[in-house]
Amino acid sequence: MGRAGLNRKTALATATLTLAAEAADLDVVSRFWGSAVGLNHHRGFTHSFLGVPLVAAVVVGFIYLIWRLRGGLIKDPNLPPRWGLLFAYGCLAGVSHILLDFTNNYGVRPFWPFSERWISWDIVFIVEPVILVALILGLIVPGLFSLINEEIGAQRKGPQGRLAASAALLAVFACWGVRDYEHRRAVAVLQSRNYQEADPVRVSAYPYWLNPFRWYGVVETPAFFATADVDSLTPEVDPEDRMQILYKPEETPVTLAAKKTYLGQVYLSWAQYPVTETEQLQSGRAAYVVRFRDLRYAYPGRDARAMLGARVFLSRDLQLVSEQFGMRGADTRSEPQR
Repeated sequence: MGRAGLNRKTALATATLTLAAEAADLDVVSRFWGSAVGLNHHRGFTHSFLGVPLVAAVVVGFIYLIWRLRGGLIKDPNLPPRWGLLFAYGCLAGVSHILLDFTNNYGVRPFWPFSERWISWDIVFIVEPVILVALILGLIVPGLFSLINEEIGAQRKGPQGRLAASAALLAVFACWGVRDYEHRRAVAVLQSRNYQEADPVRVSAYPYWLNPFRWYGVVETPAFFATADVDSLTPEVDPEDRMQILYKPEETPVTLAAKKTYLGQVYLSWAQYPVTETEQLQSGRAAYVVRFRDLRYAYPGRDARAMLGARVFLSRDLQLVSEQFGMRGADTRSEPQR
């Protein structure tokens, strides 16, 4: 955004945009208080419209402090810093962060604290190669032309790379447009059929890496969940014999107790298609472990331990022993003694 033209309006634009675009992820420090707290506060206040101006103010204040410590030095004396405009840039960068996080299937809570509801567009994978390549080219191509200009003795004044940066941003929007169109087709084909003679209650389609025509579909019916790959180019859904059917587990006193814990409530507020599994343990302080999974991450062939799941350990009298978000590793401060 800086090279597309914003760095021509004020000094320190690129530094402000870069830091403000990344500052929202400082909420990862909440993980120091445990994985459950980390889940509750990740993509919370710093990823909300209310938090954007506050985060931008902190970033601009930091930039101002560094600028003063350096004696007010800038590259172009004819382009002084305009602090009000830099604050607006910081807000713009913060909104861009929310938008980018909204496009993948983890989701954001932009209206926090007025609404804790998670929303997501579900059109791009968490790492989208097409977008990365477009943005990288938008940065390096002008540098290559600068080298050529130096070789032939040509000189240009002012910031360079506006055309390439603008083209890169347009490529990002084009990618979103294509993926949104294919996503709508995938959702429509999931909604248009029944599953073991049951009509769907709700459906979702989640993106695969790179391929904009392949989607992972999750369908909820009154009695079970069905997951299947969808080809939006055709469009077709995997045949019945390739679908994964997961019947909804019955509620028990153990699962109800797990859902009432801090992590259980946080996880269920975030998950889109949560399911639980209960295991009775033979030794240790914990008598039961209830595992939470979200089917939106149960891609075919993916290791279950890699999914963003949660575990709640309960005693025989259904009191909380420990809780952990994430299937890999262990939350050492809360893992029960075996």
